[in-house]
Amino acid sequence: MTTGPSPEPPTAAPLAPLDVSSAASASPSIEARSISKNFGHVTALRDVNLKLYQGEVLGVVGDNGAGKSTLMKVLSGVHPASSGQMFVDGHEVRYSSPRDARALGIEMVYQDLALAGNMRIDENIFLGREMTRRIGPIRLVDHKANQSQAMAHLDKLRIHVKSVAQRVEELSGGQRQAVAIARATAFDAKVVIMDEPTAALAVKEVAKVLDMIKDLRHHGIGVILISHRLDDIFTVCDRVMALYHGRNFAEAPLTDIERNDVVGWIMGNRSGQGVPADLDRN
Repeated sequence: MTTGPSPEPPTAAPLAPLDVSSAASASPSIEARSISKNFGHVTALRDVNLKLYQGEVLGVVGDNGAGKSTLMKVLSGVHPASSGQMFVDGHEVRYSSPRDARALGIEMVYQDLALAGNMRIDENIFLGREMTRRIGPIRLVDHKANQSQAMAHLDKLRIHVKSVAQRVEELSGGQRQAVAIARATAFDAKVVIMDEPTAALAVKEVAKVLDMIKDLRHHGIGVILISHRLDDIFTVCDRVMALYHGRNFAEAPLTDIERNDVVGWIMGNRSGQGVPADLDRN
């Protein structure tokens, strides 16, 4: 292994508007081919395929235990696939950890957000990837630069907080979700995977999170949205795919289907017929 000067830490990448003409003909930002995942004798995923293009929002639905979260953890490097192939921008990749996925621009916002409540907003955004300054042979965290970059990044995402010096535990649920999304997009993200981002939010905060997802699409970032809320799926998604018992079950652009179809897919019914009339479709 060669040695040399310590590499400079990454800086937050600016968000640029999507060039629609180039995105339309590009390779998928991320693609999974025939992904299977076994936990001992239990098969959680079997030959699952997924494609996500630049600036696209893909909804992933399915009942509890359908394999949604397991698939997302494979895509983000948490779990290695038992078999199958992964591609980023058309190139086959293999992850050994979530760090490998993040280095390729694949970020995940977990349902529990994974934020440090006793730390400031800027500290959460740059946690593990802090900007530093050198004093002789010593490198120290540059708190002023981190705060400045964090504020600029929040402004680009239209996230409004009193100060980036606020501790996360002082924020509302919607603001915490916004900080988690800001952290995921601060370092040249290509794909952001969101696991039930609106599950525990009030109505007004749900609308703000969905607006943020639309902004990410405008900036060319692909979003995979896992949600049980069909309102969310039909508000922001371009396409929806359903998993059923760990397999691909159905997939279509949102313009080609209705809620009954998606409800049917979740229940294992492709026709959408036979869905109880009194079922809550939200």
